[in-house]
Amino acid sequence: MRSAPAVPAGKSPSAVSKVSQKGTSFPTKSTFSIAAYREAVAFVEGFSNISYRKCLNPQRADLSFFIDRTRYFLKLLGSPEKKLRFVHVTGTAGKGTVSSMIHEILLAGGQKAGLFTSPYVTTTIEKIKVNDQYISPAEFIRLVEYMKPFIRRAAASKYGPPSAFEILVVMALLYFKKENCRWVVMEVGLGGRYDATNVIPADKVAVITNIDYDHTEILGKTLARIAFDKAGIISRECSFFTSERRPSLLRLFRRVCKDQKADFHSIVKTRNARRNNAALARAVGSHLGFSRSVIEAGIGNSRLPCRFEVVGTRPYVILDGAHNRAKICCTVNDLAGLTYKRLFSIISLSNMRKDNLAIIEPLARISNHVIITTTSKKDRRSVHPRALLPYVLRHKKRGATVKIIEDSAAAYRSARRRCGARDCILVSGSFFLAGEIRKLWYPEKWVLRNRRSF
Repeated sequence: MRSAPAVPAGKSPSAVSKVSQKGTSFPTKSTFSIAAYREAVAFVEGFSNISYRKCLNPQRADLSFFIDRTRYFLKLLGSPEKKLRFVHVTGTAGKGTVSSMIHEILLAGGQKAGLFTSPYVTTTIEKIKVNDQYISPAEFIRLVEYMKPFIRRAAASKYGPPSAFEILVVMALLYFKKENCRWVVMEVGLGGRYDATNVIPADKVAVITNIDYDHTEILGKTLARIAFDKAGIISRECSFFTSERRPSLLRLFRRVCKDQKADFHSIVKTRNARRNNAALARAVGSHLGFSRSVIEAGIGNSRLPCRFEVVGTRPYVILDGAHNRAKICCTVNDLAGLTYKRLFSIISLSNMRKDNLAIIEPLARISNHVIITTTSKKDRRSVHPRALLPYVLRHKKRGATVKIIEDSAAAYRSARRRCGARDCILVSGSFFLAGEIRKLWYPEKWVLRNRRSF
């Protein structure tokens, strides 16, 4: 396991230098303390991140309220989204990978580029990146302090307080503008049409990786409704790319592109999800004018934590945040490319929706041992293992063992004690679970100090 150097201590910064931002000063540089950083994170996470859309009937409610709320918040802060060039990426699976690849292509091509992704796996700064480094913890603290009076003004308006995700989106845009980014790659948080990232000006490029069932209680219970929501990122006269192949969904995308006078590009899809992701990134890179060598260098440089991340080889230890059918199919295919004796699967689910439960059958059928565990985070407590037990027992392979260990670190230690050098441990079902286990190799302090994940 990687040791984590101590993070230098410091005082929480305050705003002291003057800039023309509606009469409010931008904070100057400062060191940080772990306590001050966690206090800033706690402040942001104190705002609910449970989508109000869960409480609304999407057929009757005016969901544009969520976009209007974020736009109002941005306007209070001087509209930092203006004059940035955007690549906007959504989809059911692979959107983080494609976003990372496009970002790396931009960097390989000599462009200063920002990247906003979600979710993070270890610590909050992972969501906001410029070039090859995350936003510094000190800068994160400064921006939180800077934004507080604007958050109070937004909360007192007719829109009410922004969500935690909306605050982070706005923070990212402030940071990208401050850093003079030429390009910004924005990964959608949920859906597309009413996602907070959709406040950005007209994209130069919009990307939808694919469509499958996920977050059906919010986006809709049919693929057509899910596709319609995600197609909301197709903006006026942008260039649109997708590797989705279902004819009915492609017709829907074509109609939206026609209405928006956007260029439509359909990428040939294979049975390999990783090749599809790379093909999308190549198409976007080529469209933006980069050479083949630059594009391949960018794709080769792209790495994301907890996306079939191999952190050990004897035995294999793999961290993967797959939490829906499309993602787990990719995981199972990747496992088929490895040689191992027994598979130990450690799983946790955030909810009991059909699209999340869909990961259990493919994993249970190939696992020799299954450990069901838990994670606990504000607004996102995992399903109790006893609720998942019947589903695992129903689909487990003959002779496989199933046990419950509620503490996730203890679940990993149990699997590690039982497996041999030729076995494989897979941690999956939740980014929160994979991120918790990942701290055994890359603790939060290591990520904060180095401002990277690897």
